[in-house]
Order: sequence, then C-alpha cells, then structure tokens
Amino acid sequence: MVRLRADEARFAFGKNWTSFLKQVDVGRAEQAVASLQQLFQLDPGQSQPLAGKSFLDIGSGSGLFSLAAVSLGASVVSIDIDAESVACTQQLKDQFEASLATRNDIESEAAAGRHDWRVEHLSVLDAEAMSALGTFDIVYSWGVLHHTGEMEMAIASAADKVAGGGWFAIAIYHDQGGASRRWLAIKRGYHALPAFLRGGYVAAIAGAYETKFAAARLLRGRNPLPFADWRAKRNDRGMSVWHDWVDWIGGLPFEVASPEAIIMPLRRQGFVLENLRTVGSGWGCNEYVFRRTPFPPGTDGGS
Repeated sequence: MVRLRADEARFAFGKNWTSFLKQVDVGRAEQAVASLQQLFQLDPGQSQPLAGKSFLDIGSGSGLFSLAAVSLGASVVSIDIDAESVACTQQLKDQFEASLATRNDIESEAAAGRHDWRVEHLSVLDAEAMSALGTFDIVYSWGVLHHTGEMEMAIASAADKVAGGGWFAIAIYHDQGGASRRWLAIKRGYHALPAFLRGGYVAAIAGAYETKFAAARLLRGRNPLPFADWRAKRNDRGMSVWHDWVDWIGGLPFEVASPEAIIMPLRRQGFVLENLRTVGSGWGCNEYVFRRTPFPPGTDGGS
C-alpha cells in the first residue's frame, strides 16, 4: 500500500469538477445512468429500477452519478468533503429541479414529486456525522476513498452505512508496486509547481502516455489515434479525458490496494463480492460491487 504523508498537499478536486460541470449534458447524464445500470446489473427495460431504494454517494464530485441514481428512482444523499464539489453537486441538483419545473407534462410532475435528493458537506471520516446519516440500500463511492489519506478507515466507514442486504460499490486504485510509487512521485511533482504551470505539466505527462498508447495500438494493428478510446471512456462513465488526466496526475492524497486487500476485510464483515472489474496489471481503478449479508431480525447491524 502507498501512503501519503499527512502534511502533503491535497488536490483541489472541486476546481476540476467545476470545470467538468460545464461539459455535463444530456448525453453524459445518460451514460452515467447506463454505467450504474451495468454496475448493479439493473434491467435497462425498467425506467425506475431503484425506486424505493436509498442511495448514498460518498464523494459526489460533480454530482453526475447522484443525478443518475435519482433518474433511476433512488432517494439520494450526496456528500463530499470538498466545498467546491458540494457546490457542483448542488448546482447540478438545482438545474435538474429547474428542468422539471419548466416541463408541464404529467410525467415530469410525477417525477418532481417523487425525487428525493439531499446534498451535504461532510467527510466520510467524520464518525459522528456519518452515524447521523443512518444506513442505505446502496452505498456508492467511485474513485474517492483512496484520496482521503486514511483509505482503510474510509472504506470501513462507508461499509458501515450499508444496510443489511444492501449494495456497496467502490472503485479503488490498483496497487502496481513500483509503478504506483512512480505515480506518487509524479503527483508530488504536480503539487511542487506553481498553479500556472500545472496545466502544462499535465499536458506533458498525458502527452507522453498518449504517445505510448498510440504506439501500442499501432503494434496491435489498430488505428493509433486515440479518439476511439476517448469515446469509450465517455461511454463508460460519461467522463472527460482531460479532466480525468488532471485528476489522475494531481490527485493527492493517494493510496492503492490489491483486490485481496479490499475483498478479504470486507468478507470478514459480512460482505459478498457480486461483481468485479479489474485493470489487470495496469493502472487505474479496480471496481467492486458487494452485497451485505442480511442482518438478523430485530437488529440493524450497525456499529
């Protein structure tokens, strides 16, 4: 596991999400919905497969996946420690509600009365605040808990919010050993620079890797240009290539874990792995979907 010293810089995730929010459109929202449908193996033929379900989005960022969960019928609580990320999520929520208010059809009126979405500024590491939230049918935290500086504690805190029989979906950076330590050095390099040089630093690092990827595609007999891969990234989660690069290169705190380091502790806490997508030996996030064993009658299972 790679750990970050507590006195090191923290990446301004909210600034990056504020920039990304300008690119959020109907297409990206639809891709986010499709991503959740695939992740939780939901029936795409159902318009509201999460109706009646409570959904906690830990580290909501832009709010895109909170919006997707609301669109699928869930009652959503979005939380983030970053004030600008909270503002982004709130802005997207306000835009969603305004769009419903401007439509006069019966379906939109029903949706306006049905949706339940709350945005809060708090940390997953704040035990008292997290306890006050209660438990949820679905707890979702994609690419967040490894940025807290206390990943193991953050995962445990998030897992504690899952109701009996509920779902726990997280994405955690894969431990590549020496390569992860080199990425940590690159991230520290980003924060050592003045703000006006950081965009150029990201462009240089990203350009070097995109060139490497292009050569690999060419050797495999594919078109070396990156556009197909960039479209796939958008289609996967509705995300932006540039903002993903900024997040990846600047993202501190930074911790990583092997699949075993994530799966085994949660298994001991009564979680069963239902879905897993790994990056193999590459870099990026391994995605995990767990189901919590139902609690015995008369108990809530909480700590």
